[in-house]
Amino acid sequence: MSTIVLAIGSVLVVEGLVYSLAPSAIERLFEAYRSLTIDQRRMMGLASIAIGVLLCWLARQMGV
Repeated sequence: MSTIVLAIGSVLVVEGLVYSLAPSAIERLFEAYRSLTIDQRRMMGLASIAIGVLLCWLARQMGV
């Protein structure tokens, strides 16, 4: 459970940094994201899930 809380906290810190330090870059990113098709967005989401699961598995294997 502590690993999940740590992961969520880390994501919020990184997202907060990006939103506070580069808000115009986020706007451009959202514009680019809107131009993608639904299938492309779905594949990006699935790839993100797979990478996230892999990173969590690696962290557990390293004893984090």
